[in-house]
Amino acid sequence: MTTHQYALSLTWTGSRGSGTSGYRAYSRDVVARSDGRPDLELSADRAFRGDPTRWNPEVLLLAALSECHLLSLLHVAVTHGVVVTAYEDEPLGWMEQEGIGGRFTRVLLRPRVTVADPTHVDLMVQLHQEAGEACFIASSVTFPVEHEAVTIVEGRNSWNTP
Repeated sequence: MTTHQYALSLTWTGSRGSGTSGYRAYSRDVVARSDGRPDLELSADRAFRGDPTRWNPEVLLLAALSECHLLSLLHVAVTHGVVVTAYEDEPLGWMEQEGIGGRFTRVLLRPRVTVADPTHVDLMVQLHQEAGEACFIASSVTFPVEHEAVTIVEGRNSWNTP
């Protein structure tokens, strides 16, 4: 088994002079830094007094799941000889709040994948399944990560992939 380690630095930048002296006395602004990458400006979701122009943890979780599925799908496509020429996703996530906490209950990935060969359309169901199993992030969460995929043949109409 191979172990990979990841690191970043996270700095709260939201003190307005009096720290957390009151619930409205501070902003939720944060900066994440990782060597060789641009800084990532973060905050809480607007519902939790955050800056809606910054990335929040909930949206980042959706992005991580979506990108992980994308990269996993590209890998399994290559191993099956399927040429993918385009990929888009508009994932949705559901989170239930209970008191001051809560949890995600479901994420739905909605990838639109374009393939070069029309004979590969039916194979895409299997490839999405394999990609879901290969994705490290999806394997790390306790809620279901579902797929509502559409496969498009380059230069033709689309077919839904169940």
